[in-house]
Amino acid sequence: MIDELGRLGRREIDVFRWAAQNGHLDVEKAARDLGFDGEAVLRAAASLGDRHLLRPLPGDTGDGRLMPVAPESAAAVMFTTAEADLRAQLARIDELKGDFDVLGSIYAEVRRDRRRQTPIQEVHGRTAATELIDDALARSRVEVLTCERGREVPSERREQANDRDLSLLGRGVRMRTLYQHSARHEAVTQDYVNHLASSGAQVRTLPELFGRLTIVDQEVAFIPRADGRDGVVVVQDLSTVSCLCAVFDHSWVQATPLNPGHFGTPVITTEAKQTIVRLLTEGMKDEVIARRLGMSLRTCRKHIAEVMESFRAESRFQLGYLIRARLGDARRAKTGSIDGVVAAALSAREGDERP
Repeated sequence: MIDELGRLGRREIDVFRWAAQNGHLDVEKAARDLGFDGEAVLRAAASLGDRHLLRPLPGDTGDGRLMPVAPESAAAVMFTTAEADLRAQLARIDELKGDFDVLGSIYAEVRRDRRRQTPIQEVHGRTAATELIDDALARSRVEVLTCERGREVPSERREQANDRDLSLLGRGVRMRTLYQHSARHEAVTQDYVNHLASSGAQVRTLPELFGRLTIVDQEVAFIPRADGRDGVVVVQDLSTVSCLCAVFDHSWVQATPLNPGHFGTPVITTEAKQTIVRLLTEGMKDEVIARRLGMSLRTCRKHIAEVMESFRAESRFQLGYLIRARLGDARRAKTGSIDGVVAAALSAREGDERP
């Protein structure tokens, strides 16, 4: 009842004042004195009656006259009823909580049984996969690990996903996310980092990732289907999930933190070029490398050109020869890896370009 009542308006207050001054409410006289029409006074009287501020005169003869009631008395009547309703609602809530606790225990037991029976399950369709992941996140208690190329959330679900992640952080769930370096230049990723960093979310990047992955509470993992179609593979075998957690942690230690305001750094550029050179030595084509690192073909070839310039190589064949030569040079033992050789060449180039 109370939540259906709005604030008292000026008309109700004027009508109540008139009734208090005259000892009762006479609609015709009140309308004449206040300059209202009779219907307006009746509406105000009905509103006051709902609040127990007006009631029929004792021994009412049916002429419709109403007497004012002290606001303290009216409030006591209303609040006593409301408090009784509130106590009844709280009791009902306690009952429902008990029901949900019982169902929660049943659900957890069933999930444990299903985990033993179906440790790996393939789910078809994007909608079904999204619902499964959202359900697991909603029930998470400890930590969520995510590995993906960038903030790959459809625009229509982005705000909902951000609010969901804020809710997770708000209840103490730890969140660690791995992206590729290329995501640092994407506005969606930058907005996400700015939005959640102050709440405790941690984001790091690598030149190349081992694949898409979501792990919830070290109990269930979600990975892409092997055929590349929409859907997800749900992994609930604890040994497999533990192995995936170890893979994630190994990559996490090597990754570079992504913090608000520091989306691109020289270190990131160097790592990207090192990775490109390693993939080139494995015989991969430019198109494949660009797709694998989440960058445009133009950017990939720009990095290759800069590396060649650093080695003063006129062809890719010559670049490969110079890298092998430096790897075999005992005097460069401290740079005895492709990454080290590339980093040293890039550093020397930067030194030459300084005035």
